[in-house]
Amino acid sequence: MSRPYVLLSAATSVDGYLDDASSERLLLSNSEDFDRVDQVRAGVDAILIGANTMRRDNPRLLVNSEERRAKRVAAGKPEFPLKVTVTASGDLDADLKFWHHGGKKLVFTVDSAVEKLRAALAGLADVVSVGSELDWGLVLDELGRRGVGRLMVEGGGTIHTQFMAQNLADEVHLAIAPLLVGQPEAARFLGAGNYPGGSTARMKVLEVRAIGDIVFVRYSPKERG
Repeated sequence: MSRPYVLLSAATSVDGYLDDASSERLLLSNSEDFDRVDQVRAGVDAILIGANTMRRDNPRLLVNSEERRAKRVAAGKPEFPLKVTVTASGDLDADLKFWHHGGKKLVFTVDSAVEKLRAALAGLADVVSVGSELDWGLVLDELGRRGVGRLMVEGGGTIHTQFMAQNLADEVHLAIAPLLVGQPEAARFLGAGNYPGGSTARMKVLEVRAIGDIVFVRYSPKERG
């Protein structure tokens, strides 16, 4: 089976932050952009977030529009995309909202954490090991075997960085909010990485548009010139 088409999705400040350093989540998007994200979610087969993002933001990660969910069902798809997370430590609380909303859930982990996770989650999700250490290629291979054609990756920054550095992202959706965070300890969209082509490789721009006070940009990172 072929690997899924990988779409990275993030909202950032103008200076590239996903959040500030406060205990409250910084809302970067506006209502129109949240609706755009909902539309994108409705068009994919799976949505992936990292364990750190789950613990910090405690998202439900749903398609909120009833109309969009109904269209998925009418097209013969599950009402909600498969929800996927990845953890090496296995430290995920069964009380997180992720497990208790939407449809099927899948956790990728490593051999040393499989039994710990299965015991903690008690059937709330399918738990799969990709070996002794996390390997994104094996994660994508397994998702492809499970029929995932389009994968939306919603963070966090460490995962976005790994996908971009390993040249695994087919498309990047970036919603840029007119805010400046300026806090070095806050989470960034991308960190240090050995990116393909180096600092002079320019990605192809697929789309740019204003959504209220948000600037939305779509890039094709594999089409570097």
